[in-house]
Amino acid sequence: MRKIFILTTLAGFLFVPNITVAQKEWHKREKKNKKTEVVAPAEKKPETTIKEYSKVITKDAISDPGLFTVHKVDKKYFFEIPNALLDKDMLLVSRLSKLPSNLGGGYVNAGSETNEQLIVWQRFQDKILIKIKSYAAVANDSLPISISVKNNNYEPTLFAFDIVAFSKDSLNTVIDVTKFYSTDVKSISGISSNMRESYKVKGLDESRSFINTMRSFPMNIEVIQDFTYNAAKPPVLQDSETISVQMNQSMILLPEKLMQPRLADPRVGWFTMSQYDYNSEELKSDNKTYIRRWRLEPKDPIAYAKGELVEPIKPIVYYIDPATPEKLRKYIKAGIEEWQKPFETAGFKNAIIAKDPPTKEEDPDFSPEDMRYSVVRYVASTTRNAVGPSISDPRTGEIIESDIIWYHNHLRSYRNRYLLETGAANPSARTLNTSEEEMGEMMRFVIAHEVGHALGFPHNMGASCAYDVESYRDGEFTQKNGIAASLMDYARFNYIAQPGDKGVRFIRQMGPYDHYAVNWGYRMIPNVTSPEAEVATLDQWILEKAGDPIYKYGKQSSSFDPSSQTEDIGNNAMKASTYGLKNLQYVAAHLAEWTSDTTNNYEDLSELYSELLGVWGRYIGHVVTNIGGVHEDTKKPNQKGAVYSVVSKTQQQEAMAWLQENAFASPTWLINMQTLQNTEYAGYTDRFRAVQARHLNSLLSFDRIGRLMDAEVQGPNNYKALDLLRDMRQGIWKEVSAAANVTIYRRNLQRAYIERMAYLMQEEIKSTGRGDDYYNVSQSDVRALVRGELKALKTQLATAKNGALNTETRYHYDDCIARIELVLDPK
Repeated sequence: MRKIFILTTLAGFLFVPNITVAQKEWHKREKKNKKTEVVAPAEKKPETTIKEYSKVITKDAISDPGLFTVHKVDKKYFFEIPNALLDKDMLLVSRLSKLPSNLGGGYVNAGSETNEQLIVWQRFQDKILIKIKSYAAVANDSLPISISVKNNNYEPTLFAFDIVAFSKDSLNTVIDVTKFYSTDVKSISGISSNMRESYKVKGLDESRSFINTMRSFPMNIEVIQDFTYNAAKPPVLQDSETISVQMNQSMILLPEKLMQPRLADPRVGWFTMSQYDYNSEELKSDNKTYIRRWRLEPKDPIAYAKGELVEPIKPIVYYIDPATPEKLRKYIKAGIEEWQKPFETAGFKNAIIAKDPPTKEEDPDFSPEDMRYSVVRYVASTTRNAVGPSISDPRTGEIIESDIIWYHNHLRSYRNRYLLETGAANPSARTLNTSEEEMGEMMRFVIAHEVGHALGFPHNMGASCAYDVESYRDGEFTQKNGIAASLMDYARFNYIAQPGDKGVRFIRQMGPYDHYAVNWGYRMIPNVTSPEAEVATLDQWILEKAGDPIYKYGKQSSSFDPSSQTEDIGNNAMKASTYGLKNLQYVAAHLAEWTSDTTNNYEDLSELYSELLGVWGRYIGHVVTNIGGVHEDTKKPNQKGAVYSVVSKTQQQEAMAWLQENAFASPTWLINMQTLQNTEYAGYTDRFRAVQARHLNSLLSFDRIGRLMDAEVQGPNNYKALDLLRDMRQGIWKEVSAAANVTIYRRNLQRAYIERMAYLMQEEIKSTGRGDDYYNVSQSDVRALVRGELKALKTQLATAKNGALNTETRYHYDDCIARIELVLDPK
């Protein structure tokens, strides 16, 4: 240690002069630095955006108390949110209230819901967030897996608002919602991503967009927005490059006490909602589906359990829109209360009630926008429709509010169809001035049908197949049973009854299935504490009716099932459509007599003739579905028989023969020159070509051929894809074998056939989202079968063109041969 010390000391002495120089240099730099040194100011506290309440909600504010108090200050809108309502489940529902014609291809109407989101308002530091909450995946909070469910289903933030003030008592939080409701927030917009792409939407034009109204009610807030978008290809008025829509945003507080849900069963038709339940002890989560229904609880549970009729604690009440014409109100009320009898089947009396709107004296605050009131709205619009939407709690399926929408011009549709479909057998329908009583009866059951949707029922397209075709000509049967087993089918009129049939009912009515479905969904089952505990009883109710077509549910989505079709009646489409076409032929011959001869103008004649072609097309379409048809009979494994069974070969052959005779023959009676020469200057032949080609294309479709290829595997005696193609060739080209001249209608049809065969040769399946993309066309039999049929046809045409034919037919055959060659050898 001494050696180290001595060396260090000597080193210090040796370097003293250098240290002195270094010290001088250091002092110079210090002096210089002191001159230029800037002292950082003390940090300022960030300015808060939160102001005094009175400086935000000024004395000029227009305030509307309710769920949240809504304030309008100059051009700004504010929500004053009670802190007690933060983190409470609410529903944000977006609807189109006004829209341009043909938006969405004409499949979107005023009142159409565009989105529905479960939300909560949450505070985060100095902000209020709207969080989108989901009940698609659930688990009890007490279970460890609930942590994983939350972590793997993180809730997105829809919007973030700065807190701008607190109420004087600090119980409420104020935020500015102007930007949220006046800008293009995609998830509450009425313009979908597909529409934006189709119409080349560039964006919202804020200079032409604004908040129309904002109102607060005890349980909901309603906002009306007028939005205008810049669009290069709008659906109408293309030169304007503009799409304007009016949106209705509803925010609804959901019930604090949850209703016990009821598990759905696909054998009974209900609107549903689904959840993945992670409470299950199984090896996977349970996918649970619940029906959507109103909360009906008996006032006297003991009497109800004994089987007595009991009033519900809270009945379903519909108010009549104050805008409804006085003469129509009784029919709307009758339509609503038509459901009282089915509810009695479920043990409830006075379960659904219709009321006139209260007067200003009775309730000065009454508004159809208030979600405490369900209303049948009467809309002054040229739209021919009625809809029955409802709002339900996504946690349980409880329906909490509904507005039925009736559009003024809808009765015109029913008048026209009443005339066209029943006029042959029903003299009272042969007029443009249908009696008020008959129109009222139609309106009554249209309203009842839409109320049925609002009660939770989808369309039951199988109900019209429950009755034998001949029963529709029986007055006693139709007066008792109506024209379908359910009002929820699209079975509007009895088009089967023939002239001379006595006492027949022509207009639909409630059916036995409706009583059955209401009882299944709404009857309370005593002493059960969970949805699972109800299943045995619910299953037994279904098994008691199994096998009876009156109680069968047929899905609207079953486009392949001939027993579940829209607008049809009877259990045999060939018989029913034969009767329908006989009646339509009579109507076509007398259409001018019942219209233009009376009015002295052709407007109604032209309109009704166009709709007559539509009726003809529907009758044809009902038969088409039998070809490649598959019956769907939903069952559980403890029931006998298959769920899916192909239509018999005999029935499909009968359908094909019927179509060749009625759909593809030249339409001598349908092309009524007395009508056309007074309503159209041209287009007679092409008009009919279009309706024929539609059914031809439907028959020669990938999905139908695919089902027939599957049928070949199921059994050798089934109707096959080759049978379809061969029968079509022989029927469409029967003039070739008969060495007969071909009419202009048939020439058009035959060219449509070749074009469709070319489509089958050259195209692939394009998915429509309906499940029809289930096989690989190029590796299937399709191309081989089509090629074989075209080669056979070419050989026939080459021989036939040399026969004793007129010039048009020879030229036609030459053209068809050339077209076929192009299909077989495109090069």
